[in-house]
Amino acid sequence: METLEINKVEIRNLQKEDYDQLASSFTRVYADGSDVFWTPKQIDKLIRIFPEGQIVVVVDGKIVGCALSIIVNYDDVKNDHTYAQVTGNETFDTHTRKGNILYGIEVFIHPDYRGLRLARRMYEYRKELCEKLNLKAIMFGGRLPNYHKYAEQMRPKEYIDKVRQREIVDPVLLFQLSNDFHVRKVMRNYLPNDEESRHYACLLQWDNIYYQAPTEEYILPKTTVRVGIVQWQMRSYKTLDDLFEQVEFFVDSVSGYQSDFVLFPEYFNAPLMARFNDVSESEAIRGLAQYTDEIRDRFIALAIKFNINIITGSMPQIKDDGQLYNVGFLCRRDGTYEMYEKLHVTPDEMKCWGLSGGKTIRTFETDCAKIGVLICYDVEFPELSRIMASEGMQILFVPFLTDTQNAYSRVQVCAHARAIENECFVVIAGSVGNLPKVHNMDIQYARSGVFTPCDFAFPTDGRRAEATPNTEMILISDINLNLLNELHTYGSVRNLKDRRSDLYEVRVKR
Repeated sequence: METLEINKVEIRNLQKEDYDQLASSFTRVYADGSDVFWTPKQIDKLIRIFPEGQIVVVVDGKIVGCALSIIVNYDDVKNDHTYAQVTGNETFDTHTRKGNILYGIEVFIHPDYRGLRLARRMYEYRKELCEKLNLKAIMFGGRLPNYHKYAEQMRPKEYIDKVRQREIVDPVLLFQLSNDFHVRKVMRNYLPNDEESRHYACLLQWDNIYYQAPTEEYILPKTTVRVGIVQWQMRSYKTLDDLFEQVEFFVDSVSGYQSDFVLFPEYFNAPLMARFNDVSESEAIRGLAQYTDEIRDRFIALAIKFNINIITGSMPQIKDDGQLYNVGFLCRRDGTYEMYEKLHVTPDEMKCWGLSGGKTIRTFETDCAKIGVLICYDVEFPELSRIMASEGMQILFVPFLTDTQNAYSRVQVCAHARAIENECFVVIAGSVGNLPKVHNMDIQYARSGVFTPCDFAFPTDGRRAEATPNTEMILISDINLNLLNELHTYGSVRNLKDRRSDLYEVRVKR
């Protein structure tokens, strides 16, 4: 299959103007009697009665997927029912805002765009919507498109068990099970004309663990963010393909835990400098800079493919002024990206490589938090993160590279201090091992981790999670942004609020 070149992916609400594109590109999945696409009248009604329940996936301006849903009562769908019954013969008169179940009535992805995990994005949207609306569960009738191959040999229950155990391949059912849906029961005649499923369907259900029985109180949306950290092992790589085989392994692994972010260390691509070991150190680092644009583009593709925001660590870049800088990229899962720079270069970076410091201090908006990035030495300058905190930064990411334990301690202690003084979470990631064939990169020491403020809602020592020292591994940690809001208002001490702005200030010179 030819690899698609994708620049941007977004999920948005379905609009009336989208109808012509939908009707010409897709066929019905849950069709009761025909493959005729939904009529304009039906789509208009869905948008009118439940606009947030109708979504599309847009890739580079083209609609390539759609998901439709309504709200119904649990008692009406917990037992046997048909597609016609639950949709009111596709009039959607069964939809009620007083219901407690988000019921899926259609999902499809254009065949040319399958395998990119776009359907998973729509399911994640539905889960977030279910939580936001405080609904009990998501339910729908799931087809069994491969059951006709085994209908003479086994009953649907046995078929479902074998799919669950990976003994039979049913991509539709397996996808649902992999997305935390469970089979509540088997229904017959759900879609009378579904010959592939032999008229059977699974009643699938995903339970909202945050559901609370309706009260007069407002239910806050979930604000837990999951971060993944790569503690990278330095080893020899002959080509960029070899390097990215390992990179993709880590991104895939971290994404498999439904992480929102993955952080790589500073200069993680340094092994590629071995190719330039016969020239001076300053020439070798400039040789490494030749890979930066392609590395950025590969990370963007991985962010889209694995539906995760990637902080790429850092790498050298030669800018238009001819100077060499240490930069990295925030590659968002929607396909957009932005660059950050190391502002303070170490004496060794200046002496051996001739690096220059960057000039931009900024924070970044993402789909789950406002973040900042400081590369290694920069975290030892408290003014930078204080400026970011004044702009609303919630998570500070610090990719670093340190050779000795005392150098690591500088980064770790300062990162922890930044978490306390700026009332934010700080995530650090470093490299371990050695590179005997790369000058100025002989040994590395790291212990990656997640640090928090020190107050009652947080770990007593402010250490949310830490990796094993000097061992290649990934670290996964959940951080609750709501705790920051509580800290800002009710903390034992309130570093941001209690600043003496009448005596001093920290500001950026324009």
